[in-house]
Amino acid sequence: MNIVIFAGGIGSRLWPLSRKNTPKQFEKILGDTSTLQLAALRLQPDFSWENVYVATGSQYVGIVREQLPKMTESHVVGEPVRRDVGPAVGLMTAILAKEKDTEPMAILWSDHLVKKEEHFRNILRTAGEAVRENPNKIVFVSQKPRFANQNLGWIGHGEKEFEKNAISFFAFNNFKYRPDKPTAEAYLTSGKHAWNLGYFVTTPKFLWEQYQKFCPQLSEGIAKIAATWGSSAFEETLTKIYPTLEEINFDNAILENLNPEDAYVISENIEWSDIGAWEALKEALAINEEENITKGDVKLEDSRDSLVYNFGKQLVVGINLEDFIVVNTTDVILVAPKKSVSKVKKFVEKLEGTEHEHLA
Repeated sequence: MNIVIFAGGIGSRLWPLSRKNTPKQFEKILGDTSTLQLAALRLQPDFSWENVYVATGSQYVGIVREQLPKMTESHVVGEPVRRDVGPAVGLMTAILAKEKDTEPMAILWSDHLVKKEEHFRNILRTAGEAVRENPNKIVFVSQKPRFANQNLGWIGHGEKEFEKNAISFFAFNNFKYRPDKPTAEAYLTSGKHAWNLGYFVTTPKFLWEQYQKFCPQLSEGIAKIAATWGSSAFEETLTKIYPTLEEINFDNAILENLNPEDAYVISENIEWSDIGAWEALKEALAINEEENITKGDVKLEDSRDSLVYNFGKQLVVGINLEDFIVVNTTDVILVAPKKSVSKVKKFVEKLEGTEHEHLA
């Protein structure tokens, strides 16, 4: 099975650590390893490095190759501009369809934490086996919900269709992005909803057919790029055509049009967390809500439920902090209540065109 890890986002929700020139997936947020490295390393030893691909921005290709030196060099694909996830997934799908269109492929992301790594690998292997037997299906891999999360997408599923390697495959019902609190609480208690991780396994042939059916103009442009894959003309063609592609989200392009009968859902506890935002990182690392999470030279007194990350050399002291996020870098200090961290991305966008644009 081939595996594509997407690592092209800017990650402004983790600003000021994550910036345009040094996005979050390349930063050492957890220990001395970047989240991109964690995403690739958790696949070992079950999946060969030769079957791993990374889709990123062209300006980050060198960083990816440096952080993942065991990867096949040509398997790092750099998009010349950002055109949202629809074209990004479509391009990798078309490339793998040219390689071997019925070989299962998994789509993963580079800014997540998965604590049950062995179980996760078993799920991927099992989903791959199921797709080999049902090449015109897509299998969504989701996390059993731990709480009524309003900041994530949810996936609804029906009854169990079959079981394989002790993994249950359920009928697919629908998606819901960021539900309100009553809806999220209802999902949590229903037993028929899970957190949507954006992970799935399918065949390039099946997914490419969906692109041709639902996004004919987009797929036509992508096909011209993929036709040059493996040749000296690839980079030039990619640079010329990719910026002209329609900018569209993958959900809007494909998932909203997908026939529910063509999909299965796996809902398992892999202890997954989205660590793409400071409050999410705090939730992922804390044993309980009261616990403070710190990094670097930090001293806290009479404080609870706070995250304080110090990437600078000076000591950071917090007194009577409650539900706070404090992030200190060499040139920016962020201080905000956890409930206000959702405003960080909008603030960073406001830096464009100002004297502080270089900090974005």
